[in-house]
Amino acid sequence: MPPFTVLHVCMGNICRSPMAERLLALAVRERLARRGLDPVGADELLHSHSAGTGGWHAGEEMNPPAARQVVSRGGDVAGFAARKLRSDLIDAADLVLTATADQQEYVVALRPDAASRTFVLGEFGRLLGAVDAAALPPADAGPEAAYARGLALVAAVDAARQGASPLHTDDLDDPWGRGDQCFSRVADEIEETVHPLAAALLP
Repeated sequence: MPPFTVLHVCMGNICRSPMAERLLALAVRERLARRGLDPVGADELLHSHSAGTGGWHAGEEMNPPAARQVVSRGGDVAGFAARKLRSDLIDAADLVLTATADQQEYVVALRPDAASRTFVLGEFGRLLGAVDAAALPPADAGPEAAYARGLALVAAVDAARQGASPLHTDDLDDPWGRGDQCFSRVADEIEETVHPLAAALLP
């Protein structure tokens, strides 16, 4: 049931997955604003959240350079707290996007039935271009329509994958402990997927 729920997964849940969580939410708000709709309604259309395969940073704020990237791009970091991935989070997600292929394997090992909706973020972005948007359910700004379109989109991207493995280049580098330039590059790569995803949900 709505909203369409996207779970982002990385290792510690303080760098890559929080950036993806907040940048996707921002992209949806921007799509609504461009259509003259209230961006506050984004929460009814999309639930973007995240977790880490390890629990070392549970309860911590976003890593400062990651937070700087989100804020500098117009996003919000308020209320974020890192947490460890749990099976129930996977069960409740309509789409799981991981930073790397190793994390994708971790998710699927926890919940094998999530395989068809779990992708490396770069892999999902790469395959999104192969989807025929005209074959998806009609686009609408309502929660039910966005949810139906999201489910159909995930199924179409899974079909485009056809059992192929992710490419090494689909992985996001781990920027932890590195400079702002590295964080900026990783944030750019995240936007290369989350912007087309938001556009597909709300064309």
